[in-house]
Amino acid sequence: MLSRIDHIGIACFDLDATAELYRRVHGFEVTHEEVNEEQGVREAMLRVNGTDDGQATYLQLLEPVREDSPVAAFLARRGEGVHHIAFGTSDVAAAAAEIGGAGVRVLDESPRAGSMGSSITFLHPKDCGGVLTELVQAAGAETPRQGGNTADPE
Repeated sequence: MLSRIDHIGIACFDLDATAELYRRVHGFEVTHEEVNEEQGVREAMLRVNGTDDGQATYLQLLEPVREDSPVAAFLARRGEGVHHIAFGTSDVAAAAAEIGGAGVRVLDESPRAGSMGSSITFLHPKDCGGVLTELVQAAGAETPRQGGNTADPE
């Protein structure tokens, strides 16, 4: 059902400075940037390995673009650092249904649009060992897309 780690989301105050840190220290380059107005974030995807074919692993840097965004709330409470972990799946709706059937709260009623055209949903951190968990189906798959790309269940 879950085939790989898709990405690790990292909340930051300054996306450009954080991207430069990962470039300088680890050699990771930004392969994709976008602003999600609905969720109030600017994000950058830094490919860690693989290719941009739905099988790569990324670091996702998240910078709030407004004070009322979930990422801004996270930064105010916890400061910079790991925001969530995302697992890849070939069918995000089926994976969410199966995991929800095991008693884990799924935060989205149906999959919504994520980075790079993906379909996503989030799982409640209190049901996942304290870790906000995202399920990701790469672009080009069959699940309908709607909504945004970050969550803050608190």
